[in-house]
Amino acid sequence: MSKVTKAVVLAAGKGTRMGNLTEELPKPMLPVAGKPILEHVLDRLGQAGITDCGLVTGYRGEVIEQHFASYPMRLVYIHQETINGTAGAARLARSFTGADPFLMTFGDIWSEAADYRRVMLPLEEEPDTEASLAVKYVEDPFQGAAVYVDGGFISRIIEKPPKGTSSTHWNSAGIFCFRPRVFEEIDRVPLSSRGEYEITSAIEQMVEGGRKLRAVEIKGAWRDIGRPEDLAAFS
Repeated sequence: MSKVTKAVVLAAGKGTRMGNLTEELPKPMLPVAGKPILEHVLDRLGQAGITDCGLVTGYRGEVIEQHFASYPMRLVYIHQETINGTAGAARLARSFTGADPFLMTFGDIWSEAADYRRVMLPLEEEPDTEASLAVKYVEDPFQGAAVYVDGGFISRIIEKPPKGTSSTHWNSAGIFCFRPRVFEEIDRVPLSSRGEYEITSAIEQMVEGGRKLRAVEIKGAWRDIGRPEDLAAFS
């Protein structure tokens, strides 16, 4: 099997929960430990073996392009005009990824290179595995996506389940690896009750269709940097 060398990073949102911190900067460009969150993401993707990255940008996308003008990785900018969910953003990367498998993550998730690499491995080593998804143990996955796992593979996924309703402790960690067939599922994703086209819907469709999706536990440091207090945790 071929190596995974392409990544798609979703970085189009403003980050309204950050308040006035994102008046001038898109959320992925907020500084953490001396440089933008997004730069940490790209550095670690490079360490994991990624050579080409499609950056889906939107709000203040020009700030991202200016900052990474001389970054030592091939970057392709994909502008998202309408912010309509994670599946809507992923769909825009179809021509960039082409016929290759690819890793997908977010520009505001702090993770380690070793965990990116571990999410990529199933698609490199298991020909019948259609996708892999990083999962993180939490008390209650109500703030993310509840992932049910059976024998190492995903049996069910529920986006933002009501608090206290999940019987699993696995939460989606926002790092995925897909084969290009995922775009067939993305094209069929319906509008969710939250008014968005969500990548979890595509994953759910694959599970329901009998595809094998590997769950990969996050081992290193991980944080979804969504609120000012998340930034403060690094100071």
